[in-house]
Amino acid sequence: MPSEPDNSCVAKIEKIFAQHFDGSPRIFRAPGRVNLIGEHTDYNDGFALPAAIDLYTWVAISPRSNPTLHIFSANLNESAEIDLNAKNPRPKRHWSDYIHGVTLMLQSAGIPLRGADVAIHSGVPSGSGLSSSAALEVSVARALLANSGHSLAKLEIAKLCQRAENEFVGARTGIMDQFAACFGKVGHALLLDCRALTGSPVPIPPELNLVICNTMVKHEHSGGEYNARRAQCEEGVQLLKRWHPQISALRDISLAQLHQRESDLTPLIFCRCKHVVSENGRVLDFVEAMRQNNFAEAGKFMAQSHASLRDDFEVSCRELDVIVELAQKVEGVIGARMTGGGFGGCTINLVAREGVEEFRTSVTAGYKSATGITPGIIVCAAGEGAEEIL
Repeated sequence: MPSEPDNSCVAKIEKIFAQHFDGSPRIFRAPGRVNLIGEHTDYNDGFALPAAIDLYTWVAISPRSNPTLHIFSANLNESAEIDLNAKNPRPKRHWSDYIHGVTLMLQSAGIPLRGADVAIHSGVPSGSGLSSSAALEVSVARALLANSGHSLAKLEIAKLCQRAENEFVGARTGIMDQFAACFGKVGHALLLDCRALTGSPVPIPPELNLVICNTMVKHEHSGGEYNARRAQCEEGVQLLKRWHPQISALRDISLAQLHQRESDLTPLIFCRCKHVVSENGRVLDFVEAMRQNNFAEAGKFMAQSHASLRDDFEVSCRELDVIVELAQKVEGVIGARMTGGGFGGCTINLVAREGVEEFRTSVTAGYKSATGITPGIIVCAAGEGAEEIL
């Protein structure tokens, strides 16, 4: 059954649709996600701890008689068209590529798609590390499937949407974002095993808030830096196979084994591998600490994660570091770290409920003083995965 919808959001997407199209649409939504810990581990067959958040991308859809998608993005105030019968389509480096990629992957899976009018409105900030792209892909996939009279298992939708981003958009992301968008559970994070593609619910204690701080620095996952990190990890695996031929991913190497081969790797490749291997261990340690309500230990692992991303994986930036440092000084903060691919975007902060307002005031003032930028601060909760609302 669908979770209780936000009636104002339902009314908003209905109004947007009515302003641009005829008919009575079906309405779908999929959440953004925040990652509590486990960054850049998903494409290394590792562990991560994402949580879907109660910020959603909304899609209203109704069928057309011709094989074309007519799409309107309310956030960008732009329209786009996609010919479902186009031969050899190529990406345009445009927001519609995410939707076009989804259509192509659904068609390659043998699903005939029906033309449609599609209106989109997203409450997930773009380019902030909260997986606005996965929320768009998954919500559109659910809508296109329903519009065409088909359905797929959640895991298949997640895989297809990841392929759309990898193969058509050109961002070599792992499956964490799409998995969280499909399988999110209210009040819980998901311990994601990226090799087995399973997610175990991990309760988020009700006395803690998820507080997201947006640096307001934008990034592009399809840019070279993200893909370069993935290539460096793959190079590390190939080099380590000389001594450990059984491995297929960095998941298969222990930290002790990695240190034994430090002199056989370039400093850059060693550091990239060290982050991933140590981060996998931190995810499991963090989950255990949370299950025992040992918040001090959990916060320590978040701090170690941020330092590793900053120093070994080199995907942080000054703005992210400033916000993390400010957050760590505020009373009631359990832990703080960057979240998402990096190069800007957001931090995730676990904050005791009674400390949220002090956190907002202190971090906003400190960050503006240090950078001249007013951060976006969002207090949110773990939300439900993709679903049809109406």
